[in-house]
Amino acid sequence: MSSYHLDHLQYLETEAIHIMREVAAEFERPALLFSGGKDSICLLRLAEKAFRPSDIPMPFLNVETGHEFPELIEFRDRRAKELGAKLIIRTVDEAIQKGHAHPAPGEISRNKLQIPVLLGAIEEFRFDCAIGGARRDEEKARAKERFFSFRDSFGQWDPKAQRPEIWNLYNARVNAGENMRVFPLSNWTEMDVWEYIKKEKLDVPKIYFSHTRECFRRGGQWLPVPPPPADTTQPDPFTGGRPKPNEEVRKLVVRVRTIADMISTGMIESRADSVDDIIAEISAARVTERGTRADDKASEAAMEDRKKAGYF
Repeated sequence: MSSYHLDHLQYLETEAIHIMREVAAEFERPALLFSGGKDSICLLRLAEKAFRPSDIPMPFLNVETGHEFPELIEFRDRRAKELGAKLIIRTVDEAIQKGHAHPAPGEISRNKLQIPVLLGAIEEFRFDCAIGGARRDEEKARAKERFFSFRDSFGQWDPKAQRPEIWNLYNARVNAGENMRVFPLSNWTEMDVWEYIKKEKLDVPKIYFSHTRECFRRGGQWLPVPPPPADTTQPDPFTGGRPKPNEEVRKLVVRVRTIADMISTGMIESRADSVDDIIAEISAARVTERGTRADDKASEAAMEDRKKAGYF
């Protein structure tokens, strides 16, 4: 009698599809967080496998900081249209104008300002679950997450009050006003993501591959030089995110490993222009994926503090 054994990627795929279907079965109004980044691209393929030939039974949600890479926005919009999905976009700029988000004096990054925007969207659409592409290998605060991560009525996360997940049983119970964040890729690594992209022949934004870009040196890493203001009569949206006179500017061949916005994303010098090249590069890397994220360098507890307040 022959037996069927799943290889590593097949096991991860099966686990993630099971979790996707659990979400569809347990929650009334779920949403899928889709930024156009590599992890959320994998989530889309898993959702297709979980639910096709039916439509994906949840809208896509994205929170814009206003500092996004144009390539990422184009990719996000195109993929949502190709899949026939409803794409909901909420922006930090709009939240600031309405007084829902308040920039701290001198703070350049808008990552913290995404928190009230995300929580506002969850309340606006009464989402009881948001599926995200976070992985435990990314960062130590994310390593504390369960697959089903409970958030209270304020949208907050308590890492010391996580629900047990024994024998792949998930407690999806939430009361009115509470919600769940669900992370089907929790057990995946950066290498697994790229191996899956290769296996499934998935399209990804071109900034993941080597390209020539003007960068400037800050905080021990190369950051992209933002595009010039489209309207010089209005305040510069990238104030503080442009190179200062004493900061070195170079035109380099670079790529991104993990994408935040243009102010927070560190570029790595790389000649990797194919998925195979990226896989080889990752296998030899000695710096973690999120070691290139400027927003994580503020303090050791930066990510955990943001997550406790309601971050992705």
